[in-house]
Amino acid sequence: MRVAAIDCGTNSIRLLVADIATGPDGRRRLTDVHREMRVVRLGEGVDATGRLAPQALDRTWRALADYTAVLRSCGAQFVRMAATSATRDAQNRADFVAMVRETLGQDPEVITGQEEAELSFIGGVGDVDPAGGPFLVVDIGGGSTEMVTGSVVDGRPELTGAVSLDLGCVRITERILRGDPPTAAERAEARDWARGLLTGGLAQQPIARTARFIAVSGTATTVAAAARRLPRYDPAVIHLSEIGSADVRRVADTMLAATRAHRAVLPFMHPGRVDVIGGGSLILAELLDLVGTATAGRPQGPITTVTVSEHDILDGLALSLA
Repeated sequence: MRVAAIDCGTNSIRLLVADIATGPDGRRRLTDVHREMRVVRLGEGVDATGRLAPQALDRTWRALADYTAVLRSCGAQFVRMAATSATRDAQNRADFVAMVRETLGQDPEVITGQEEAELSFIGGVGDVDPAGGPFLVVDIGGGSTEMVTGSVVDGRPELTGAVSLDLGCVRITERILRGDPPTAAERAEARDWARGLLTGGLAQQPIARTARFIAVSGTATTVAAAARRLPRYDPAVIHLSEIGSADVRRVADTMLAATRAHRAVLPFMHPGRVDVIGGGSLILAELLDLVGTATAGRPQGPITTVTVSEHDILDGLALSLA
C-alpha cells in the first residue's frame, strides 16, 4: 500500500511517500518512494504574538502545493497531514486549516502533544532491535519537545509514558538566545530554563528503567553530523549512530559560541537550521546530562550516549495509515 505523510512543524514541513509492508516478524516497515524537507518557519513569531504570520503561511502554502503535486504523481492511496506546536498555539489556526483544505483537498490534523509524542516513538524505534528496550524517544522540534517511553512487544509499541514540553529550538532562540552569538548571560538563562522544563518532563517518565535513549528530528541529526565532523550531510552515516555526552556538549558549546555566519559555512548545515541549532543542541546536551543522572542507579550504569535516528513522527504518521 502506498501512503503519504506530511509533518508540518514550527520550523519545517516534510513529506514522505512510502510503501508499507508487514514483515515475517509482524512489524510494519516502510520503503521510501520520496522523502523531502523544507524549512518554512511556520512558527515565526508565534511565541511572541500568538499568531501565524502571513509570510509564514505563504511559505508553507508554496511548499504544500509542491508536495501535493508530488504525492499525487506518486499515486499515494492515503494521505495524513499533521500540524504540531506552532499551529496548536496559534490564535488564527483556522487560516492555516483553510489553506491546507484548499491546497491538499483535506483538513490537517492539529494533533496534541501526546499524539505527537506517540507518533515520534513509533517512527523512532522502527529500525531498532526491540530487545534493546525499554526506550526513551525524544523529538526536539521548533516549538516543543516530545518525550515518550515504552517498548516494542510482538511488533507493536507499548508506551509507558509521554509528555510534550513547550520547549524547542525556535522557541528558545526567539525568547532568549537573541545574540549573534548569544551572550554568556543568554546562554546561562537558556540552560536554566531548558533544564527546569526537562527535569519536570523526565519526572513524569519511568526513566530509571530505560535502556536506550533515542533522539529524532533535525536538531539531533545535525548534532550527530557535527560530532562526527562530516564533510557533508549523510543520512546513512547518521542513522542509528551513537553520540556520547561529551561530544554532544562539545557541539552545543561550539554552536552557541559561533556566529550565524560561522555556522552557515559548515558543510553539513541546512540553511534553515543556522539560526536555531545553538538552542536545539543546548536542549539535547542538557537532556542527555539529566538522563545520565536519572539512570545512574542501573546495574549496567548510567546512559551516557544518545542514538540518533533519521526516522521520526513523519514515519509514525505513514505507518499509522496501514
